[in-house]
Amino acid sequence: MAIHIPGLISIIVFYLLILAVGIWAGRKAKQTGSDANSENVMLAGRNIGLLVGVFTMTATWVGGGFINGTAEYIARDGFVWCQAPFGYACSLLLGGFFFAKKMRSQGYVTMLDPFSQKYGERMGGLLYIPALLGEVFWSAAILAALGATLSVILELDTKISIIISACIAVFYTLFGGLYSVAYTDVVQLICIFVGLWISIPFAFSNEAVGSIQVNATQNWIKTLDGKYAGVYIDSYLLLIFGGIPWQVYFQRVLSASSVRNAQLLSYVAAFGCVVMSIPSVLIGAIATVTDWNSTRYFDSGRLINGSLQAEDYNLVLPLVLQYLTPQAVAFIGLGAVSAAVMSSADSSILSASAMFARNVYKLIFRQKASENEILWVMRIAIFGVGFLATMMGIVVDSIYLLWFLCSDLVYVVLFPQLLCVIYVRWSNTYGSLAGYIIGLFFRLAGGETALGIPVLIKYPFYNEEDGQLFPYKTLSMLITLSCILIFSYLTKYIFEHGILSARMDIFMCVVSSPDEAISLRFTEHSDISAMTPVDEKNGKINPALKFSSDDLLQVKNDVNLKSGEYAPDGK
Repeated sequence: MAIHIPGLISIIVFYLLILAVGIWAGRKAKQTGSDANSENVMLAGRNIGLLVGVFTMTATWVGGGFINGTAEYIARDGFVWCQAPFGYACSLLLGGFFFAKKMRSQGYVTMLDPFSQKYGERMGGLLYIPALLGEVFWSAAILAALGATLSVILELDTKISIIISACIAVFYTLFGGLYSVAYTDVVQLICIFVGLWISIPFAFSNEAVGSIQVNATQNWIKTLDGKYAGVYIDSYLLLIFGGIPWQVYFQRVLSASSVRNAQLLSYVAAFGCVVMSIPSVLIGAIATVTDWNSTRYFDSGRLINGSLQAEDYNLVLPLVLQYLTPQAVAFIGLGAVSAAVMSSADSSILSASAMFARNVYKLIFRQKASENEILWVMRIAIFGVGFLATMMGIVVDSIYLLWFLCSDLVYVVLFPQLLCVIYVRWSNTYGSLAGYIIGLFFRLAGGETALGIPVLIKYPFYNEEDGQLFPYKTLSMLITLSCILIFSYLTKYIFEHGILSARMDIFMCVVSSPDEAISLRFTEHSDISAMTPVDEKNGKINPALKFSSDDLLQVKNDVNLKSGEYAPDGK
């Protein structure tokens, strides 16, 4: 197996371009000395304009999994089952309308900040688990997709291509944080658009390709079997609502230069997702009307009656580029795939690392950590997350299945949590924890055959051949939401009406909160006196996020001492 040297050179040139842009943009990030600012690295100083914001938001969603997966679903299941482009577009629209303004105006730094503030640092850390898994598996899945693409077109070893791509993404992310990620996204999105559109005319004009207009419904549009209506609805709702509670999304929202821009970039990126899916849709349709016996792929011996094998459908896009376009065009298309992968991988790595440094390390373990310390922790986390995603992309065969499961967990666990923490003022830690545990149980009880998770609950319409046909993921999400509301209301009622003593409020989230507010109101401590969010040109900055529960307890004790009532252990 000989490596295609011209193609390898083109990929090297492309990677050097991305690396140069990342290093150039990273100069804006203040990471050393007295100017060190972790928020500046995580959110690019909240100074991302509308144009760059739209590019980076769109590029984050239009990753390697997006363009490869769209072509795969068109070729295998038909346009009717190609839900990701429209599902993600709806997700961005709803996220912009219902969540972007509220999150950006409060000046949060990560998606988990409202949870840490309202439910406590440890509950925020617990919610970090599904968020982390989602980001890591997403990065691993798209790195694996890139490895498969390079192996087809360049005949380059999959492991080498994954490692090199991950190292470059980690390096410029480490160097410049969100500045590097955002500005490289601009270049990468342009490469995706140009690279894929250039390949379309050549693929259409290949002698082995028929007309996609002939028998379109049968070949690539197809129809929906009513038996799978529940699964179809479940998948769409998962994409729409499960696509909102991701740190990669809120990192861009929170980095916007204004609240208005935070919403606008979501709306425009929704349109961008649909537009950027068109080349992949066409490539998938082309694959269905191609006489593969008339192509060089026939020599591989992998065709069955002139058709692709089931396991080759995930390679539809690189196969079309390799066997239906000239070599030079295939290399340009390969650059598009590489750009798509890196535009998503770098975002996920930075997002998971930022959440760990702020919401786990700082808020749980080192609440008085300096900015330099937080930055070093984030750098180490970038290496750790990048290494973990790379290893999983290499060694785990069912990486897509793992990512699908984590997407389920984000939908089932995080979306109702985010909805309640933003819109339900009386939700509390008890409800959040109950919803987390119970909702997770009902999702896992539905089973996951490919991952060896047995079916404990057979929902309506279940059968051994097709598995779960009922929209049980949405049901699990609604169970999570119901549990948060019910348990929050019950604990609020029980404690406020004296049915249980205030001492039993172990999470200090019902009857202890008012005491803390009173304590802060009467303290003369200059830093804590400004608890009300203050308006700045880039949105509100909430000073309450800077203080831990230990700080609040200390202030409460100080006030009690002044009044002659010492409260041991802050009670």
